This record gives sequence, structure tokens and C-alpha cells, in this order.
Amino acid sequence: MLTERYFGTYARFETISKREAAPLLGADNLVGDEFSIDFQIEDGTSIAWLKNRFGAVIGRLDSTLSRQLKILDARGWRLQAYLSFVAFTDEPKPGHYWGEVAIICYEPQYEHTFSLFSTQAASKLAAGVRPDITLGEQGVDQVISSEGSWFPKQRVPFPAQSEGTVIIKSHRGLTEKLIEQSRKGNKGCYVASWVFLLLLIALLIFGLKACGVF
Repeated sequence: MLTERYFGTYARFETISKREAAPLLGADNLVGDEFSIDFQIEDGTSIAWLKNRFGAVIGRLDSTLSRQLKILDARGWRLQAYLSFVAFTDEPKPGHYWGEVAIICYEPQYEHTFSLFSTQAASKLAAGVRPDITLGEQGVDQVISSEGSWFPKQRVPFPAQSEGTVIIKSHRGLTEKLIEQSRKGNKGCYVASWVFLLLLIALLIFGLKACGVF
């Protein structure tokens, strides 16, 4: 919902190809990660593209939303996108990856307040919860008056899955949480993540031996 100070919505993004979308399945793109929004002119139309923290292109938004975001960008608004989920649809062949991001935009004068709000939203997404970020005028007032501490309790369900569609990533698992902590310089979590992975490999080998594979 667009107000004079804030705009929030969930938006579908499309990937270029299965090959280009492969990084979406890895640790470089975790649910709740922030993506930047870049604009490129295509056939005379400005299209919004999503890039992850490492500068890799993730996907594109539709032309209607791109046009709206371009207007907000021209006004100097802060534009943010956070990964909500990644899905795969097998039709038409050979299938394609897509997903949704939470779009959060606001006037620069509310940077401090809505950056705190955005952090809460990203944390919820990482836990597999999709908060209602549309807000409305009353919700925007509550966020501003609380200096970013207020957060809506309402939730938005995941979209219904059509035949041949599966949601691949919708939250952060234990390994991804450890990876994120290691990104932040937590050496203990970095070591723990490697120990966890080595234990998984050891258990796999033990299981294969028990089954007489080798």
C-alpha cells in the first residue's frame, strides 16, 4: 500500500534462466537477505532488477511495479527488497525458478525509524513468517511514533501452489543460520558450521557402510 511516507508489498520476481537462478539455492541468497533494486531500460521501459549483497543479478520485477518504484526512486525514497521465498515451476518445460520479495520503501527523513522496522521484517522472513507490511496510514503512524519498535501482528500467507510448483526455500535452516553468523564475523559459529557439516558427512558415510554400500 502506498501512502505519502511509505510503501510496502510482496512482489513476484522472475529469473532469467535456470542457470542464472542456480545461486538462489545457495548460501549467497538466504531468506530474509536484503536485495538492492537497480533500474535498466528495456524496450523503452524502465525495469527493476534485484541484486544480492554480492552484486549478482537475481531476477526482475514486472513492468507495472517497476514503474511505481522508479517514481519513488526519483523522489529520493529509500527502496529495499527482502527475499521471502524461492519456488520452482516445471511448466512450461524445462521449468523456471521464481520467488517473491518483500518491498519496503519510505521517505529518507524516516531512515532511522523504518530501517529498524525493516530489520524486524527481515528477521520474520528468515523465520518463515510473512508479516503484513502494507501498513496503511494508521500503521505508518504507529511505526513512526514508536521509532520503529512497533510491528504488525497480521500475517500474509504463502501463495497457493499450482500443479507442478514447489516452494524450495521459505526460511533459514540451522546451517544457514550458522553461515549468516559466520558472515558477521562470529568465529565460533563459523567453526560450528564446519563441525556440523563434517558430522553430517560422517553420519552419511556410516550409514552407507551399515547398508553395505562399501
